[in-house]
Amino acid sequence: MSTLVKLALPTGRIQQNVYKLLDDAGIEVHGGPRSYRPAISLEGFEAKILKTQNIVEMLDIGRRDIGFAGADWVKELDADVVELLDTGMDGVRIVAAAPVGFPDAEPYQGRQLIVATEYVKIAEEWVRSKGWDAKVIRSYGTTEAFPPEDADCIVDNTSSGATLEASKLQIIDTLLKSSTRIFASRQAMADPEKKAKIEDFVLIIRSVLNARTRVMVEVNVSKNDLEAVASIIPCMRQPTIAALHGEAGYVVKAAVLKSQLPTLIPIIKQKGGTDIVVSSLSNVIP
Repeated sequence: MSTLVKLALPTGRIQQNVYKLLDDAGIEVHGGPRSYRPAISLEGFEAKILKTQNIVEMLDIGRRDIGFAGADWVKELDADVVELLDTGMDGVRIVAAAPVGFPDAEPYQGRQLIVATEYVKIAEEWVRSKGWDAKVIRSYGTTEAFPPEDADCIVDNTSSGATLEASKLQIIDTLLKSSTRIFASRQAMADPEKKAKIEDFVLIIRSVLNARTRVMVEVNVSKNDLEAVASIIPCMRQPTIAALHGEAGYVVKAAVLKSQLPTLIPIIKQKGGTDIVVSSLSNVIP
C-alpha cells in the first residue's frame, strides 16, 4: 500500500488564497462547509482542515506531514519544522502599537506596563529586549480594543495598519514579517517516499507562483532585426526563436516578468519587433 502524505489546510483568512493556489495548480478540494476532511484530487495525499496554530503544532509533533501556515505562528510556537516554500501570500507584519506618548509619557512612568497580544512568546522576547518591567497578557482576538483602559501596548499582526489607526494606535516597532508558507514535519522529510511526494507537490505550487509573476511575450521580427530584438528580451534562460512561414522572418518567444512590460514593449517596437502578443501563463517550471 502506498504511503499517504497528510496535508493540513488552513481555516480563517488565509484559506481562500490557499484554495485558489491549489485550484490554479490543478488540485481540486471538495467538501461541504462543515467538512474538516475534504476530498483532494491529488493522488497519494489526504487533507484535513485545521486552525493555523494547530497545523504548526501537528507538524511539529509529526501528526501531519505538510501544511500551509503563517511564519508568525511557527515563530510563536517555537516549532521545529522544515520551511519548504514562501508563497508570499497574506503578507503581514507583527508589530507593537500603542497610544501616542507610549512609553515616555507621565502616565506610563513608575509602574508595570501591560502588553496585550495573541503572540505571547514573541511579545515577551520583545519586552525583554526593551528592558521594561511589563506583564504580557494573552488576548483572544480584537487585541486592538485593549488600550488604553486594559493595556498600555499591544503586539498584533497588521497588513495595512488601518485597523490600528482606527483604534488610535501608532506602530512603534516591527517585530516580524510573516506570510503564508509551506512547512513539513522533520519526520516526513526523513521518509524517502513521503519526501519525494512532498517535493513534487512543492514543485507544482512553485510553478504556479512563478507563473503569476510572468507572461509570455511573442514578437515577430525580420532577419535583420532578429539579434537586436532577441538580445533585449529578458527571459529565464534564452528566448525561443522559430522561423515564420515562407521565410518571412522569425517569431521570438520568452516568459518575462510582468512588471517589465511597460518598459519592454516600447523597446521591442523600437528594435523592429511587430505583431507583439502577450498571454498569461498557468505554470512556469525552470
